[in-house]
Amino acid sequence: MKILLAGGGTAGHINPALAIAGYIKELHPDAQFLFIGNRDGMEQRLVPQAGFKIKSITISGFQRSMSPKSMVANARTIRRTITSSAAARHIIRDFHPDICIGTGGYVSGPVVREASRLGVPCIIHEQNAYPGITNKMLAKRVKKVMLASEAAKPFFKGADTVVTGNPVRGEILTADRQTSRETLGLDSRPVILSFGGSLGAQRINESLAALIARSGKDGRYQHIHAYGKYGGGFPDMVRELGTDIKKCSNLDVRPYIDNMPQCMAAADLVISRAGAITLSEIQAMGKPAILIPSPNVAENHQYHNAMALVNAGAAEIIEESELSGEAVMRKADYMLQNADTLAKFSENSKKMAITNANERIYSVVKQVLRLI
Repeated sequence: MKILLAGGGTAGHINPALAIAGYIKELHPDAQFLFIGNRDGMEQRLVPQAGFKIKSITISGFQRSMSPKSMVANARTIRRTITSSAAARHIIRDFHPDICIGTGGYVSGPVVREASRLGVPCIIHEQNAYPGITNKMLAKRVKKVMLASEAAKPFFKGADTVVTGNPVRGEILTADRQTSRETLGLDSRPVILSFGGSLGAQRINESLAALIARSGKDGRYQHIHAYGKYGGGFPDMVRELGTDIKKCSNLDVRPYIDNMPQCMAAADLVISRAGAITLSEIQAMGKPAILIPSPNVAENHQYHNAMALVNAGAAEIIEESELSGEAVMRKADYMLQNADTLAKFSENSKKMAITNANERIYSVVKQVLRLI
């Protein structure tokens, strides 16, 4: 069995593809996998790191502005659309896949489109409650549209949809809280895990600096924080508030969290953006959360993702327009100092989880390949 996967640009599109491939590989060790990613995307690091082969094309998205700069960028995107389709077609013909799975992002567009034209059965997976434009455009070309949420169904009228949930890495489902705490050298004090994504989020870093600086001084909480690729000035930001991170044993501050299952298992509270995969992992582990949706995403989909948890009593929300160090500290203190509230958030979060998404997605793959 040869499986072609396409998805990239953000971890939210890459990690589902990796989870799907990892699950199928466990069941079919002899299966062959090939990812197609954007040449400059983070998939170039994450996919080989997970042990899979990747080939590259170059693609970008259209900008809505009519400024001269945007018009030049859009002209470049038109050229890339043509060349990326040709490149994808060449890779597909060489690999000769039995099925193509798209998980979103610009790169999945030309790959799924060309695979469909070449007669390869295709399926796509939509992680968000509010679908991305690439998947909406591809929906009528594929055999099945797999959804993380019922809320996305109205956007795929005429397509064959099925709710599978978001695929969650096996390590997320099996990570143990106490074992993780011992491995990370954490004690019985509350543990906060915070991050703004692999690239970093300046506003989140700015708002977390005050809480982390305070924890460094009073030792009330233990804190794991990832400031992201472009947040290298974060330690200096905290130092300006009177705390030297290097001298505080209760602070674990780093650019990127490579052991997320372990860190999330150890946490009592998660503070993060509201990306679909992050929320699925939070739900799978039953973690209370303070969500700060990014306003810089298509159709404001992170806000819709976050509100699903808020309405279920599983999370608090701080919109970026109201974000401040004081707002984060106030909500974090309220949640961590009220055990009953924290437990209720955890229970409600766990109720929302679809923990067998990998099995559901595999069932769709089998149906499309007629293996059953």
